[in-house]
Amino acid sequence: MSTAKKSKRIFYFDALRALAIISVIIIHVFSRTKGLILDDYSLYPSFNWLISSFSLSFFRIGVPLFLMLSGALSLGRDWEIRTFLGKRIPRIVAPFLFWGVTLSLVVICASYLFGFNWIDSYDWYSILNFIYQTLMFYNTPTFAPYWFFWMILGTYLIMPIFNKWLLHSELKEAEYFLFFWLITCIFDFTLKTPFPIKLTYFTSPIGLVVLGYYLRHNDRKLLNNPYFSIVLIIISAIAMTYFSYLNSTIESLYFFDRYSIFVTIAVIGVFTLFKNAGKFNINLKFLNNPNGLFRKSIFTIAKYSYGMYLVHNTIKALIYNFIYKLPINFVSMNILLLILTIFVSLIILSSLNRIPYVNQVIGAK
Repeated sequence: MSTAKKSKRIFYFDALRALAIISVIIIHVFSRTKGLILDDYSLYPSFNWLISSFSLSFFRIGVPLFLMLSGALSLGRDWEIRTFLGKRIPRIVAPFLFWGVTLSLVVICASYLFGFNWIDSYDWYSILNFIYQTLMFYNTPTFAPYWFFWMILGTYLIMPIFNKWLLHSELKEAEYFLFFWLITCIFDFTLKTPFPIKLTYFTSPIGLVVLGYYLRHNDRKLLNNPYFSIVLIIISAIAMTYFSYLNSTIESLYFFDRYSIFVTIAVIGVFTLFKNAGKFNINLKFLNNPNGLFRKSIFTIAKYSYGMYLVHNTIKALIYNFIYKLPINFVSMNILLLILTIFVSLIILSSLNRIPYVNQVIGAK
């Protein structure tokens, strides 16, 4: 049976959370710049095209990692529904409302001052409607990632049911569920064709939540072998890049769904690699020093990951509008945009975290 013990902070969870938010930002950076390299698609695609294709598919692992961490940290534990929802729901709702309203006003002001045309008019009705559309995820400019809030809210609402099941089950029952979930990953989200048997109850986000729980607690040798994890990552990366090329055109760059089988293989590899990284016995002081710059940086990014998720796309859009004419190449543009987006997001969040009351609503753990 599943057991739950309160434990100290686990570094590989922080590292996975940091990687998850960086992956999300990478996706949105390359989504913004991919139009610059579409013409590079040919019999022998350019290096820039391959970098963009790889990034837009492989780094889909960001959202799956967030979901898996929710499962790894919360499922199989003896908690009450009221306690779980009372703790989790306010932590995602308050930052969502705070940043949704605040950044909507920032975008409106920037659009007015710099002529970005992100809003058609500036009367009160248009401004309020813009904020409403932002919160309800109606594809308001610079707020595309806000769909995540509604998805994770629904996931939290169903998690108590899965938690009660897993709390009184063996890991074999989780394997049974994941077997059918993987079928939906293959058919629904990779082949884009329905499986003859309707598997609605096994599909999408909740499967990743159960997968995170399973990978944390399972003791199968293969899934706890870091070299096997590397093989999974390499195979998935090559497969996604190859099939992306086959399915792309000069007008569009194909990338895989976050629930596709190739992204699933990649995220399994990444999760298990981080979990078992200690088996490499790499004795590098800067990696292992809990008070060193490396671990402190990982902890800081992990701490502000939800806030970064909510603010980064607006920050990225604003930065891009000021740097896109710089005389630098495609790769340098993306690296610069990525670094500035992460850095500015962290500066804003860490600054606001010093302000009483405000620090409760910015998305810091």
